[in-house]
Amino acid sequence: MPLSADTTTAAASAPPAAAFSGVTKTYRNGVSALGPIDLVIGKGEFVSLLGPSGCGKSTALRLIAGLSEPTAGVVDVAGASHNGPRSVGFVFQEPTLMPWASVRDNVALPLRLHREANARRHPRVDEALDRVGLSDFADVYPRELSGGMKMRVSLARALVTDPDILLMDEPFAALDEITRFRLNDDLLDVWRRLRKTVVFVTHSVFESVYLSQRVVVMTPRPGRISAEFTIASDEVRDETFRTSVQYGAQCRDVSAALAAAAKGAGWRASCRPG
Repeated sequence: MPLSADTTTAAASAPPAAAFSGVTKTYRNGVSALGPIDLVIGKGEFVSLLGPSGCGKSTALRLIAGLSEPTAGVVDVAGASHNGPRSVGFVFQEPTLMPWASVRDNVALPLRLHREANARRHPRVDEALDRVGLSDFADVYPRELSGGMKMRVSLARALVTDPDILLMDEPFAALDEITRFRLNDDLLDVWRRLRKTVVFVTHSVFESVYLSQRVVVMTPRPGRISAEFTIASDEVRDETFRTSVQYGAQCRDVSAALAAAAKGAGWRASCRPG
């Protein structure tokens, strides 16, 4: 199923999954990490936050998750009351698995924390493992898994509660290129089937263009939005797309915007190629 401009338009016309309005974040040590930024993320949209280390990308995820509060401005998340629970799943750069627990028990952890009954917990864990292709590894331990498989477990754990928003903080950065490409494809397959809102943090121009409907380029600290690109394509995202002229052109445009942001050019663009 191709990712098209129509899909992006539909996401944009729906009520937003999350919205930043004049948001800033300054930590107690005086470090100004973020903002001010204004950003609307549509329901079912796949958005990548792209920028240099320390530009506030991870801080933005934490604000959406409710793990941190903005210093100024408002972060609205659909279905969440002020300081109330939010329907989010979080995938970090490291899998952070419990080494003493099986794959099944690692995935079940969020349900156990929510005191989900065993009768309901088991089928939900099985479903999450099936979504990431790990049904045959439910009873093994993290030490028996490759890096890519550990990250699949982390993804299944994030999906097991059926969250509205999936937050991913450079989940594939430490993996080799072949494994990273494969997990990019698997993530897109999960997104197409479930239509979760995905907010994905990355340093990679190529990864952001390959995965996203929209790429948001951020400046160095304090992170501000320097450019936004809508990635429209009539092609299925696969190896053919990776070598297409269109993909190359989109990567060049995003790369140029990232370079400009890093130099403090502070320009803002909206690009709809294709």
